[in-house]
Amino acid sequence: MSPCSAAAPPMLEIENLRTYFHNRDGVVRAVDDVSYSVRAGEMLGVVGESGCGKSITALSVIGLVPKPAGKIVGGHIRLLGRDLVSLDEAQMRQVRGNDIAMIFQEPMTALNPVLKVGYQIAETLVLHRRIGWKKAWERALEMLRLVQIPDPARRAEQYPHELSGGMRQRVMIAVALACDPKLLIADEPTTALDVTVQAQILALLRDLRDRLGTAVVLITHDLGVVAQTCDRVVVMYAGRKVEEADVRDLFRDPQHPYTRGLMGSMPRLASNGDGGRVRLNEIPGTVPHLKDPPPGCRFAARCPRAGSICRQQDPVLQRKGSHTVACFFPGARSEVTP
Repeated sequence: MSPCSAAAPPMLEIENLRTYFHNRDGVVRAVDDVSYSVRAGEMLGVVGESGCGKSITALSVIGLVPKPAGKIVGGHIRLLGRDLVSLDEAQMRQVRGNDIAMIFQEPMTALNPVLKVGYQIAETLVLHRRIGWKKAWERALEMLRLVQIPDPARRAEQYPHELSGGMRQRVMIAVALACDPKLLIADEPTTALDVTVQAQILALLRDLRDRLGTAVVLITHDLGVVAQTCDRVVVMYAGRKVEEADVRDLFRDPQHPYTRGLMGSMPRLASNGDGGRVRLNEIPGTVPHLKDPPPGCRFAARCPRAGSICRQQDPVLQRKGSHTVACFFPGARSEVTP
């Protein structure tokens, strides 16, 4: 597991973050009062359906919320005690790359298609570390070796389209780690990769975390990835955090009905006399629109255990054993439970 200490101060603290998007139809509350933290050397998984706010939270941290529509309207984001929300764009450019780096979901759109991959790594060092080109190029080759790309001198001279999907993702990791950031955010880093390459990328992230002590926030919708990679998990739904726990505790005893629903929708094998196949459960209904969320718990319309209080009042986050959960009936079993 992670080399981090539970007693160590958090590397990153997100407190009551609100990131809204303003458009002609109104205000979309993409991230609505979200708080979580991650310590040095810890790998935190952030999971949830598409549109739950997990990626917008990450973009808020790194200062890349799409403007002018998107804006952080409340809360704090502290990196080693420094409030990033109060920084201007010039100051954030110094933080971005140096202190925080992000691996984006699709390397073919994140990497420049007309620049050699070695140049793209070296350029990052020249811009942020103010070093000469020769040293930057040597460091670029070193980074390619670090992310286990064979024959780095030859690969550095290639363009992104000449590399496989797994190689491109490794180059993205090399770019992100070039300036030794304190925090690495990986947004769906294994999307569109085959299972073997996915396992290699996840193993690489764990190895780099262990060797360099970098804090990692892993954003994914895949609970299987979380189970084999992360130390702690935050579950998000409709712009809010609904549960948080250590990864083993979450999988052993999920408390929120939404978390249980996600568990039930995971593919799995079992000896049930049907060739080892188990029918997947589904969570009924759809995610509410964040422009006009319903009163009460945002999951109530999809939750088979919801009572009248759930439709009238927002559940507050509360401790239940080793979990933090926003639910009036935590731990209650339901038909969405696997």
